[in-house]
Amino acid sequence: MKRVKLYTSIVFISLLLSCENDDSGTTLTPSQSKPNIILIIADDMGLDASPGYSIGSIKPNMPTLQNMMNSGLRFNNLWSNPVCTPTRGSILTGKYGFRTNVLKANDVLATSELSLHQYLDNTNSGYNHAVIGKWHLSSDANHPTTMGVNYYAGLLNGGVQSYTNWNLTENGLTALSTEYTTTKFTDLAINWIEQQSDPWFLWLAYNAPHTPFHLPPNNLHDQGNLPTDQASIDANPLPYYLAMLEAMDTEMGRLINSMSEAERDNTIFIFIGDNGTPNQVVQDYGSFRAKGSVYQGGVNVPMVISGKNVTRINAIENALINTTDLFATISELAGNSTPDINDSKSFKSLLSSSNTETRDYVYAEIGNDAGGSNYTIRNSTHKYIYFDDGTEALYDLSINPFENPNLLSPIQLPLSPENSLIKDELTMRLNEIRE
Repeated sequence: MKRVKLYTSIVFISLLLSCENDDSGTTLTPSQSKPNIILIIADDMGLDASPGYSIGSIKPNMPTLQNMMNSGLRFNNLWSNPVCTPTRGSILTGKYGFRTNVLKANDVLATSELSLHQYLDNTNSGYNHAVIGKWHLSSDANHPTTMGVNYYAGLLNGGVQSYTNWNLTENGLTALSTEYTTTKFTDLAINWIEQQSDPWFLWLAYNAPHTPFHLPPNNLHDQGNLPTDQASIDANPLPYYLAMLEAMDTEMGRLINSMSEAERDNTIFIFIGDNGTPNQVVQDYGSFRAKGSVYQGGVNVPMVISGKNVTRINAIENALINTTDLFATISELAGNSTPDINDSKSFKSLLSSSNTETRDYVYAEIGNDAGGSNYTIRNSTHKYIYFDDGTEALYDLSINPFENPNLLSPIQLPLSPENSLIKDELTMRLNEIRE
């Protein structure tokens, strides 16, 4: 069954307008005219799985996301960390993972860290806030509340055994849920937004399309009546992964469609992937250069921003951005004047102008169980990787975005004078970051 389209592009045209009236024509108060902010996180979605990006030949049908691109700004060079937990930690704290000891999946974020939500409160932003969906920064049911989140409901751990049989935690209490996670998180988000009278910030973290790969309810996707036995899924997981993305997109559309026109017009929508595509379903990148690696397939993820005060329409931005930067950016969108904090640099000005100062470098890392880590840095053209075993790599991304050849391999050496200078500069910047 082809999924029901719950919105039209008119909804997204309305996102471009700055509306100061509600549906009845009543003028909004200054407090109400502050933009609402929603951060939507897709779990394990790289560029190859994203509409609007040239990498990957088989794409999911995601009209909600496509309409956000058409009415807003698409970023080509956002770097996350290679797995879920450190990326979420970087957004929540605005810090690189080695500063918080959150470097790999299932690491626990110390409650002594200052969260984005606490920062919004400490600066008297006037925003109510919530996190709905995947947390994955601690299995403690009270951890989100301790980190300053006003309302939390969702999945504490990294994944579920079944999207229809999982543990839902809501403000410290955990109970079994048999509702499809993507739909349940959307319902919770809709209900929370309906209750808000002050400006709000919603962190909506879907666990889709994270494993287990499966066929979602037929009304949510366009992949057709695929077989549902595990052997069929294991033999060809890609269409199931795409169906999970399409289901998420349908539910995103339902969420946006549930909002009043005035509320939509007064909301900034930020969509990102938290790390690259899993190796079972990755396209174009090598299977060992996908999720979990510091190669481009693990760290270069989609980001799309549309809505209130986003005046660059159907535009593409190549600035270097790190997921840490969402902390300062969201804070500045909420009215705070400090553009930089910790390892976070606001890119708010990019939403209205391409002629703005941005990062010269971006950084990413992943820890391993033995205590070491692989880390990487890039500038506008080149990328350097230091591996925990002492080996190194240098790539000219302007020539080959798929990181071939390694300019530091014996058959490529010696480096040209230009590449040698670039390597020295990248390693110097890397040492400055990690000192």
